[in-house]
Amino acid sequence: MRVDELEDGADRMPSLVIDAAYYERLRGFARLAMRDAPEVAQCLLEELERADVVPSDQMPSGVVTVGSLVTYQDGDTGAVRTVRVVLPSAIDLTRQCVSVASPLGAGLIGLSVGQAIYWQIAERVRRLRVLSVRRD
Repeated sequence: MRVDELEDGADRMPSLVIDAAYYERLRGFARLAMRDAPEVAQCLLEELERADVVPSDQMPSGVVTVGSLVTYQDGDTGAVRTVRVVLPSAIDLTRQCVSVASPLGAGLIGLSVGQAIYWQIAERVRRLRVLSVRRD
């Protein structure tokens, strides 16, 4: 199943909040990713366009942003995993980092605790639910 095949009303488009300090950089990374991963890049650009962009000092604490340590649940498997969402230049697999330009990172960025989204990762649509967000 693809995201565009989901029923209307599904968690396809939950509200998103993006830190203004990262907005233009995220758009730039998405544009650069168009060469290597056009589907992910296009999805990230669409998410950024529909997001509420707020100043850093007004970012709610429970929103996934660059640098956040995010615990989420995969709705298909029930597996709970914790990752740090980072800019592509800060990827460190030994610290469980995921890039905002990856399918998982693009799906999580901007979500709030308790929100879920159906998101295309590889050939499958997965339901990702944010359980907690911590900023260090």
